[in-house]
Amino acid sequence: MTDTSPLSTRQRRLIGIFCVILFLLAGGYLLTRNPGSESMPMRSAWNQPVPVYAVPAEKGSLDVQIQSIGTVTPLNNVVIRSRVDGELLRVLFTEGAEVEQGSLLAEIDPAPYRARLAQAEGQLQQNQAQLANAQADLELYEGLYEQDSIARQQLTSQRALVEELRGTLKANRAQVEDARLQLSWTRIEAPISGRLGLRRVDPGNLISSGDSEGLVSITQMRPIAVEFTVPEPDVPALRRAVTGEGELPVQALDRNEQHVLASGRLQTLDNQIDLATGTLRAKAVFDNEDDALFPNQFVNVRLRLHTLASVITIPSDAVQFGSRGTYVYVVDAAESKAYARTVSLGASADGRVAVTEGLDAGELVVLEGLDRLRDGREVVISERGSD
Repeated sequence: MTDTSPLSTRQRRLIGIFCVILFLLAGGYLLTRNPGSESMPMRSAWNQPVPVYAVPAEKGSLDVQIQSIGTVTPLNNVVIRSRVDGELLRVLFTEGAEVEQGSLLAEIDPAPYRARLAQAEGQLQQNQAQLANAQADLELYEGLYEQDSIARQQLTSQRALVEELRGTLKANRAQVEDARLQLSWTRIEAPISGRLGLRRVDPGNLISSGDSEGLVSITQMRPIAVEFTVPEPDVPALRRAVTGEGELPVQALDRNEQHVLASGRLQTLDNQIDLATGTLRAKAVFDNEDDALFPNQFVNVRLRLHTLASVITIPSDAVQFGSRGTYVYVVDAAESKAYARTVSLGASADGRVAVTEGLDAGELVVLEGLDRLRDGREVVISERGSD
């Protein structure tokens, strides 16, 4: 007799598990066949409209400029040195002050030079007396010679003595002038108008005419120059502009190019291009009435060559570069989509660039949100800076 009860229990368990699996499979199938899920497909983030900031292309004028980095350079810079030796008695200037040409700056002990002048004047008077006496004797000898009372040799010797004394007298006058000049140099005056630097010698020191350091320096502040360089490719256009009518305006800006420090004019160009740098040196002059420019200061320079009238311009940041060349994204307002369009560019200045081909005035070009765009992408025009 055989016991079949354990086998029946196992079969019942297997049948139960099989039924549960069938139920789960049927439920999953019904869920996937739900028509409501087919009518509401999920939209990926890549297909979402991109918020962008767009600006219209404008038609107007554009200044063609050359931008460079320059250094403020004084037109005149003088180191004040003594022209005579002696003790520095007085210093009459204030460090850093503005002085006018001819102002008395310092004084050297004049006593030795006054003595030299008096000595030269005394020698001059002595020789003048000798010359007067010799001329009187010459007149006498000429009368006696006419009377045949003296020999011709004696007359000739007296004439030679007079000429010799005249030469000596001329040398004496030169010595007096030299002594007077040496005395005048004990008063040190400003040769130019400008701003004084720091004092390098104190009163009481012995100074020499061979001292290279000098007493103080004077730098001309008004007007003042800015020297800058122009790249070789821009030189032909610059030379054409220089030969035209009128002066070329130049602006000096701060390091961040946010503020115009001064406005001036181009003064001159160098006579050759530097082979080492491939640039041409140029100099601009500024009135600098407000002392905005300081010697050896670094500034950004904008030199305007000419002005383009009635050109289409867009912000330079809207231009993209790729295998197709230069292009911009143009917004089609009717479709709310952005399309890439190839453009030809011209001159650029102040953050804007001229578009010579490929764009009409008034068309919207994307300025912000470019990193998420592709050709034909749906966009939403938003305020600047919003996402």
